[in-house]
Amino acid sequence: MALLVYVDDILITSARKDLIQELKTFLDKTFKIKDLGALGYFLGIEAKRTEKGLNLCQRKYALEILEEAGFLGCKPASTPMAQNLKLSRDDKQLADSSSYRRLVGKLLYLTATRPDISYAIQQLSQFVDNPKDQHLTTAHRG
Repeated sequence: MALLVYVDDILITSARKDLIQELKTFLDKTFKIKDLGALGYFLGIEAKRTEKGLNLCQRKYALEILEEAGFLGCKPASTPMAQNLKLSRDDKQLADSSSYRRLVGKLLYLTATRPDISYAIQQLSQFVDNPKDQHLTTAHRG
C-alpha cells in the first residue's frame, strides 16, 4: 500500500482494494474525510486508467506554464535545448530573476511526465542563484 499526503489531499493505492477500504474507513472515523472516488487529477497531474495501465499527463499544467510565459500560440521547438549550447555566467544580468526561478521550478515539476526535457531543465537549474538573459532565453525554449 502507498499513501501520498499533500496538505489536505490524500492519495491511496494498493493492489488490494480491501486494504484501501479499511484505511479509508479508519481515516473517516478519525478525521471525517471526503472520498472523491477514483483518481482523476492530483497535484497538477491528470491520471487516466487504461487497459495497459495508468496514464499520467500534465497537459493542463504545461498549458498554464506556456500561458504565463506568453508562449501559448507559439510553434514548438524540435528539441528542448539548442544543440551544442554552452551556458555560462557571463551575460547581462536579468532585471527580475524571480520570474526565471518560478519558470525553472515549474519546468522541474513538469519533468515528472516529460523526461525528455530533464537534461535541459537540469542545466538551467544550475543558474537559479544568478540567472542571465541567456538563461531565460534558453528556458523559454524548454
